[in-house]
Amino acid sequence: MVDNVTPKKRTKNNESPFEDEQPNKKPKLEPSNSVENGEVDAPVWCLKKAQEEQPSRHCPYLDTIDRGVLDFDFEKLCSISLSHINVYACMVCGKYFQGRGTNTHAYTHSLDTDHRIFLNLATLKFYCLPDNYEVIDPSLDDIKYVLKPTYTPKHIKYIGQNTKMSRCWDGTLYYPGIIGLNNIKANDYTNVI
Repeated sequence: MVDNVTPKKRTKNNESPFEDEQPNKKPKLEPSNSVENGEVDAPVWCLKKAQEEQPSRHCPYLDTIDRGVLDFDFEKLCSISLSHINVYACMVCGKYFQGRGTNTHAYTHSLDTDHRIFLNLATLKFYCLPDNYEVIDPSLDDIKYVLKPTYTPKHIKYIGQNTKMSRCWDGTLYYPGIIGLNNIKANDYTNVI
């Protein structure tokens, strides 16, 4: 049997019977609380959380760092573009490169030479390229100290009175407080003194 039910008639002027309803809007996507409760299958809708850098405490490339080639006495310029903006130091070969994005000199260097660990010379943060994650490891604090040393007033007071010799990374002995001279641009006249 066919039920002959008449459809609802339209109102005057051929208006839809649903005219008074709001048009469908896209639903607002918010993070689901089920993810925080431990449900793995629940989707995460928050794009901001997905784009945030996830710091890593374990990096398999930390053993490739060569502290012997690191020399931060030179001007912080990219060795290719000669730019001083957003410069990173390669921790394997000691060269300076600009940027961290996919079309930058540091990224290209990491792919070409398989050098992975870079230090931002402005923020003192270490990154693994081309994976682009921040490396947080306490064993890298000595490199940060060499780049930007900090002294207490007590240490400064007694630095000239120290007669004990110290040893460099390469094994050479020196007196603390005496700075070795490098040929940085046009400073040859100071090396003569």
